[in-house]
Amino acid sequence: MRKLFATLVFALVAASTAADEMPSSAPLFAATLNDLDDKPVALERYKGKPLIVNFWARWCGPCRTEIPELIRVRNAHKGKLEVLGIGIEDKADAAKEFAKAYDMDYPVFVAAAKGIPLMKALGNNRGGLPFTVIVDRNGQVVQVKMGLMKKADLDAAAELALKAR
Repeated sequence: MRKLFATLVFALVAASTAADEMPSSAPLFAATLNDLDDKPVALERYKGKPLIVNFWARWCGPCRTEIPELIRVRNAHKGKLEVLGIGIEDKADAAKEFAKAYDMDYPVFVAAAKGIPLMKALGNNRGGLPFTVIVDRNGQVVQVKMGLMKKADLDAAAELALKAR
């Protein structure tokens, strides 16, 4: 019984510590990135909306695999949840062609030199891709994940972003 109790206490402490260690969303909402028409967009315009923010690159195989699921989860929660794609790309034209080829119907931005520092500020110290940040309607980062997010991962992330706090 004591082992079970100790295990439960450890799990609760670990969970609350993990929640406390989520990065601030401030760098995301402070960023201005170019859209696919190479026009600057202040990301603060998305503050107050539940978000799935996905960092990707054209050369990243797992990033390509995630795109149909990102489209699906956005459509499943249309008007309640927004998906943002942030390409670690230098040129809007190349990213625009890629977005068109993959039917990316969500807002896509080109991060250029700002991409890696922004990912690091949001908790991706390794700079790996894909990298996804889940933000709730209060602007709090509630989950970060480096690596491929599958259907079940994105469904759970959407529910976490939409959960009222």
